[in-house]
Amino acid sequence: MPPLGAHTSIAGGYYKAIDEAHRIGADVVQVFTKNASQWRAKPITDEEVALFAKALKEHKIAHPISHASYLINLASPIEALRQKSIEAIIVELQRADQLGLPYVIVHPGASLTLPAEEGLALVAASIDEIHVRAPKVKAQITLELTAGQGSCLGCSLAHLAEIIDQTKRGGRVAVCVDTCHAFAAGVDLRNRKTYLAFWREFDERLGLNRLKAIHVNDSKKELGSRVDRHEHIGRGLIGLDAFRFLVTDKRLKDVPMYLETKKGTHEGEEWDVINLRTLRQLAVE
Repeated sequence: MPPLGAHTSIAGGYYKAIDEAHRIGADVVQVFTKNASQWRAKPITDEEVALFAKALKEHKIAHPISHASYLINLASPIEALRQKSIEAIIVELQRADQLGLPYVIVHPGASLTLPAEEGLALVAASIDEIHVRAPKVKAQITLELTAGQGSCLGCSLAHLAEIIDQTKRGGRVAVCVDTCHAFAAGVDLRNRKTYLAFWREFDERLGLNRLKAIHVNDSKKELGSRVDRHEHIGRGLIGLDAFRFLVTDKRLKDVPMYLETKKGTHEGEEWDVINLRTLRQLAVE
């Protein structure tokens, strides 16, 4: 069974996200290291770092990772915004290093008025610039497969491979797959044959060793909708079979999987607890 967890809130202190992960029974955790809807970031103190590390150790939470701000667009044809995005990623990577997080999940960006090919080249150039300007950071940019809404790039494994192939230090770029995004982008994970073909293509284009995280989310929207709307496990249009394939796939048994589903309760029980239980039951059925 793969390590399973969720994205949890740092409200009240970074260590609070670890406490929350422990409380819901998670093995792993994903956090924002700053407000994801703002550019600015308050400095992380040594005390916050120490409390975070202590909570990880005490609660035995593994594979802590972060998700970068949603404002970032490494493909922007507007140079000022692209440069601001590059600077923001550098800050995200530095903050991840402070907290000991090895991977920072990043959406490649939207090409807006540019053809997709030019946008992909801009993402690669932006990543190269980040690596040049922040040569000592240890945390790795981890490109996320997207739903492809609007002009968003990264909605296919071919897109991700093209970006990485164009970078000078492709070995420093990891990948994250989101089940909802893959489904919305047209990959029918419900079909065993299609599911297997997807991971075969992943291995051929990117190499499974580059896969560092999976976001486990069902989908509110239909196959190929290009709309990113997460739903609770087994309650959406993907359904349980795809998640059973995922959590019983021996190739993925060591890949941490993180819920990004809506918080709240159902019949007096928290959704994160319900979703984690569902995934674990699927793994042993």
